[in-house]
Amino acid sequence: METKPVKIPGPDHPITITKNPARVIVSLAGTVIADTREALTLQEASYPAVQYIPRKDVDMSLLQRTEHSTHCPYKGDCAYFSIPLGGSRSVNAVWSYETPHAAVAAIKDHVAFYPDRVDAIELRPVE
Repeated sequence: METKPVKIPGPDHPITITKNPARVIVSLAGTVIADTREALTLQEASYPAVQYIPRKDVDMSLLQRTEHSTHCPYKGDCAYFSIPLGGSRSVNAVWSYETPHAAVAAIKDHVAFYPDRVDAIELRPVE
């Protein structure tokens, strides 16, 4: 059995997770896929920030789990979902670390969206 490497975020590869004070809305083909005031912003090294949205605020009935998976040594094994509403553009458009490593445990039960595979990921000020 192959052991996958586990790396701990640090000065050479920092990862921060903070609560996003904005309302985050994800839409595709005129349909709201996710709407939350509880998103987490994950900033990893020099990569663009990613919004992780609690599954409870995502219409999971619009997502379809795929066989695709990846592994990140910092975050763990990653599962993927497609959004059939978006056709071929939205294949594997959503990902989730269902059992993340301890250093990023906050993103458990959250999903994230590739910005180019949905129509919009809007951040609106909470009124």
